[in-house]
Amino acid sequence: MTTASTRIFDEMAKIMTNAAGAAQGARREIDTLIKTQIERVLNDLEIVKRDEFEAVKEMAAKARQENDELSARIAELEKATKPAKPVAKKPVKKVAKKPAKKA
Repeated sequence: MTTASTRIFDEMAKIMTNAAGAAQGARREIDTLIKTQIERVLNDLEIVKRDEFEAVKEMAAKARQENDELSARIAELEKATKPAKPVAKKPVKKVAKKPAKKA
């Protein structure tokens, strides 16, 4: 009887090992399918990848810094080109038109 029960336990162990292996294989296949579907959906939505986002973020920061530097430079140049005293404009005389004579 010991031999028969040992064989039964050995067979059950083999079956469980094979079932566990099959379950792991099925899990890997399901994971791959889900990952593929998620990637397809994200590509359809045109969602930006993290590295692309970071690159654009750095470009925007650099452009903002250059803009600030150029604004400061323009302000300095405007200050340097403004005359010390504003020149007063001469008033323009308005000439009134004479009414036309009726003939």
